[in-house]
Amino acid sequence: MALLEVRNVTRRFGDFVAVDDLSFNVEAGEFFTLLGPSGCGKTTLLRMIAGFDLPDAGAILLDGVDLAQRPPEARPVRTVFQSYALFPHMSVEGNVAFPLQMARTRARDIAANVAAALAKVRLTGFGRRYPHELSGGQKQRVAIARALVTHPAVLLLDEPLAALDAKLREEMQIELIHLQKDVGITFIYVTHDQTEALTLSQRIAVMNQGHIEQLDEPSRIYSAPKTRFVADFIGTCNLLEGSAVASTEGFLVLDIPDLGQVRAAASGSFPAGTAGAIALRPEKIRLGTSLPPAPEENRFGGTVSDLLYMGDVTVYVLTTPRGRKIEALLANSAAGRTKFFEVGDAVELAWPIDAGHVIA
Repeated sequence: MALLEVRNVTRRFGDFVAVDDLSFNVEAGEFFTLLGPSGCGKTTLLRMIAGFDLPDAGAILLDGVDLAQRPPEARPVRTVFQSYALFPHMSVEGNVAFPLQMARTRARDIAANVAAALAKVRLTGFGRRYPHELSGGQKQRVAIARALVTHPAVLLLDEPLAALDAKLREEMQIELIHLQKDVGITFIYVTHDQTEALTLSQRIAVMNQGHIEQLDEPSRIYSAPKTRFVADFIGTCNLLEGSAVASTEGFLVLDIPDLGQVRAAASGSFPAGTAGAIALRPEKIRLGTSLPPAPEENRFGGTVSDLLYMGDVTVYVLTTPRGRKIEALLANSAAGRTKFFEVGDAVELAWPIDAGHVIA
């Protein structure tokens, strides 16, 4: 049995349905992420799991027990907020000890529990400092230590890294992965950052308008999106929409306006005229002035209409003779501002048939 079960949960605010008949399970010890744009319902769902809000319909079960009648403080669930929510007048030790004091833990046990929680987040020796004396990353770790000190069954994290700069956010992502493995408890993480979700999670639920569009492992979410929304929301994707021309066992031919006929690996049958789309990641495209022929490829001519140098890679915007714009990504193999092509250069672009993922 799953540790946490969300069964047909709905939450309305007047006429607005924030969470719409949503169901999923989270396993014990899993790093599970709710990913989606602002307003998709992910934070509302997290608040209902925490007990700060209640569903209008459905049930949330932890270890098979319905949480509906249990207030937040009585649930074995703790939340880490984006704002840290540390008490500025309390030391680090005081902040971490606070939930133990509220739980009427014996005074002689509090110091040992606080020391253990600070050690888990690598803040041993910081106990007497105050929040204003800490960096953003250190404040985040104090907030996590405070959440872990009562040994919850589930830790909820609501955009906890959003306030950090890019370098510190990357460092904290690595720390969170190690911390979750070390403590062995279930993390349910909320973010709108696709890269963060792909980096941290064992499974991701991609949310849109109160629904889950796809629940899967990160590699499947990225390489095999099930809907147009997922393909467009996760990373950068060329979405080539058209109608089926031919379908045989193993592949499909779509007629793409302003491009031409494109082949893609596909399962199932697509009658002629059926609308479909191919999700094609920019890094799957080969680019060159004259590409050597390769079997089972789609190949088109184009012109570089724009480029974006990003240090380790360059993103090229290519325009085909019929006006279709396609993005391709190439790694920069040399130091400095290396560019393989300039705006206006004529190029050939190609990708294997199985590089594109068909979305019905």
